[in-house]
Amino acid sequence: MPFPGGLWWLLCCRQGFTLLRRDYGEAGKGGADDDEAEESFELRSKGDEGAPLQVNVTQPSRTSSGSERSLPVSEETHSLITEKKSGRLQGEPDAIVKGWLQRDVRGGIKTPWLRPRKYWFVLTEDSLDYYSGCEVTARCLGSLVLTSLCSVLWPDKQTYKETGYWAVTVFGRKHCYRLYTEHLNEAVHWVCALQKVIISKPPVQTPTQLLMCDIEENRNSPEILDQIYQNNPILCYTAGPIYAPLLPFPYAAPGGQGYAGIRDEAVKLFHSLQQLEGLREPALLMQGVLQTCHDLPALVDEIYCQLVKQTTEPPAPGAAADLRYWQLLACMSCTFRPSLPVLCYLQLHLQRTENQFPDSEATWYGRFIAEALHKTKGRECVPSLEEIAGLMGRQETECGVHCPSIATCHVAVTSQTTVQEVALELMLRLGLAHSPNSFALYEESWQHVRPLPEDALVADVLTRFESSAGEEPPRKPPGRLWFRHYGCLNLDCVPCNSQEFAVLFEQGISRWSIVCWAVGSPARGQAASGVEAVPVQPFPGDSFSDGSCRRFIYQAKEAVQQTQRIPHGAAGGDSRRYRHQQRTALNETASDGTLPAPPFALAAALKAREI
Repeated sequence: MPFPGGLWWLLCCRQGFTLLRRDYGEAGKGGADDDEAEESFELRSKGDEGAPLQVNVTQPSRTSSGSERSLPVSEETHSLITEKKSGRLQGEPDAIVKGWLQRDVRGGIKTPWLRPRKYWFVLTEDSLDYYSGCEVTARCLGSLVLTSLCSVLWPDKQTYKETGYWAVTVFGRKHCYRLYTEHLNEAVHWVCALQKVIISKPPVQTPTQLLMCDIEENRNSPEILDQIYQNNPILCYTAGPIYAPLLPFPYAAPGGQGYAGIRDEAVKLFHSLQQLEGLREPALLMQGVLQTCHDLPALVDEIYCQLVKQTTEPPAPGAAADLRYWQLLACMSCTFRPSLPVLCYLQLHLQRTENQFPDSEATWYGRFIAEALHKTKGRECVPSLEEIAGLMGRQETECGVHCPSIATCHVAVTSQTTVQEVALELMLRLGLAHSPNSFALYEESWQHVRPLPEDALVADVLTRFESSAGEEPPRKPPGRLWFRHYGCLNLDCVPCNSQEFAVLFEQGISRWSIVCWAVGSPARGQAASGVEAVPVQPFPGDSFSDGSCRRFIYQAKEAVQQTQRIPHGAAGGDSRRYRHQQRTALNETASDGTLPAPPFALAAALKAREI
């Protein structure tokens, strides 16, 4: 008679669970002391465990193609750490922390009826190893070499809510270990121990960094430099991809802002640089590379090194494909300033290129880049497409500034031209250098009108205009620059027939100030004592004849006189309310006719006081 189905299933599951326990390296049925030993961990100091292992750290060997291809796991382990003996020492004197941990949580849900898969983990000064069991003869299943580029993530509460376990994540060059435990204090001890080992490691230097040091040491020996470049293809142009960054980055460094990890973005950017060779219009791709460097500042030095690599020993010097890298290098030099080691490496590269190819396009780009690096301090925005087009031709960008009473002024600006420099140039053009009034550049868009700081870069303002183009509502003008009066207005020393008077009047800096200046000192004193001048926006298209000009001045004078006559008994809040009403009426006196565009007719009337 066959067994019932339920009983047969129970026997099979029980036998299967026994096999699982044996294969996963868990201890058999023992006393309570053995079970407690399996679930615990030991934290030991290095001083109590005897002499540590002797470790010789060497750089991994590179392939002759010059690409940064990742080494296999076994080769990486052998190159970074001496090979250990197949057997484990009794008591493991080199262990810092050891204990049972889960490698993975299958299904992401804790199941009480199935015992989780556990391994015996041992943390040493050089690696994190895990074995099939805690016995000395247990088989080693994996090893994670620890360097200064490794990183550890702390356990988070969200993972505990989802799985019922506290997670510890360790990032290495080739592997990522996600370890789980049921106890928070155990997870914290593992994280602290791992971080202590990682911090104690010396900084990892890539082959590119080591060669940069050799180049700096032999900068005055051209023969040795040539040998360095010939024997190390990693420094020279390559048509193939790279598989790792040229500079060291932490293995789990997040990109942020929708980007992948820093290491992945560095490899992607090198592929983007190679695409520049076949593009007829590379400005948009160049702007994308610059934007990535702006969002991820850690990649600035990496892109500089990649561009130096691609412009060293190119297959066709001076060809269109070669000049694309020089053009992007010019844009980088006008936007970002590299660190000191990379800056020295770049300057030596520019000098070597000039010695090899004098009077070539690459040499002219090198001189432009060297000059830009002396002025670059940092940009708020990446260059606009128009600026990139100018930098590709080593030319200045033309900027249009709107001025009252005259046509648009065109000023040639560079990537480092400030607002103050443009304002001073316009003041010289308009003869305002000795004016008692102050002038500044204003940024006008459909959202706001505001004065610009003196140290702001004009190129950043133009980039903002380009970025917001197409976003303004219908019938709203695009962003533009204005040259206007700024600060307190002084009209006493301004001749009526001067260009400054035309600029001030056309700007419509304040109707009340113009009227107070026209009617005489009592009105000016009244304005200073309480009837403040209200600045207004410029009035495009304002114009009227001499007759309307006289009528406007007459109405303005009547309004001024009315503000000086406050009704008897009006005091306190009534007096202030009356003055506010009169100021409002004064601002509306020219509702039928506005301020004149050519101010000379009005200037003559004001000068003669023919009212």
